[in-house]
Amino acid sequence: MTGIYFSGTGNTKFCVERFLEQLGGKALSIENAGVAKTLAEDTDIVLGYPVYYSNLPKIMRDFITRNAALWHGKNVFIIATMGAFSGDGAGCSARLLKKLGANITGGLHVKMPDCIGDVALLKKPPEKNREIISLAARKIELAAEKLQNGKPPREGLNFFYHVAGLFGQRLWFNGKTKSYTKNPKINTEKCVGCGTCERVCPMKNIKTENGKAVSGDKCTMCYRCVSECPKKALTIIGKEVLVQYRFVDYSE
Repeated sequence: MTGIYFSGTGNTKFCVERFLEQLGGKALSIENAGVAKTLAEDTDIVLGYPVYYSNLPKIMRDFITRNAALWHGKNVFIIATMGAFSGDGAGCSARLLKKLGANITGGLHVKMPDCIGDVALLKKPPEKNREIISLAARKIELAAEKLQNGKPPREGLNFFYHVAGLFGQRLWFNGKTKSYTKNPKINTEKCVGCGTCERVCPMKNIKTENGKAVSGDKCTMCYRCVSECPKKALTIIGKEVLVQYRFVDYSE
């Protein structure tokens, strides 16, 4: 079994790795150069990603479609991570994968600490974030046991989940994830041109020019740059960085 994931700030990486601890197998980021080869060679796949606006991140949608021929005949279990609610977070990729010939074996929605560092909504103190992660770990372990016993959870995969996701956020915010955006916004007074954001951006969307970071128009809103900038100079949705979130800061 192979885990394939996209993780902006570490939440989804943790969830896929924890799931595979019980089932066996290895986890690879879609940023890994050899991930397509591994996908081609394995039949049982765990697919993990964060949910943005009750939708599939553009970077993950592109990965799936770019490797369209490789999904046929695969057994795919989907793990969708979220700050609060996603409706059919797992269903967003399931519908696409079914069209490509995959068999969806189950779905799991996992609540994790919010990583949108420039918006006050959903922010929790460190001790609460650790509690959320502990609860998530237990849910993941139970889901792995159910899959082993032939009764996997199917969160996010039926019609009612679909309606919840559609009317919960996606109808109003589909444009946020339908394409890449011209982000992040960069405060040039704070930016010192250290290159951290350029290094961590999964889209190679940020460059350092004349001692300052410059953004392009292919942001997938993963918040990695916002959380890693030592000067808190980057934002995506809000106007200032309130919290920088990195999963490793809350791991045991």
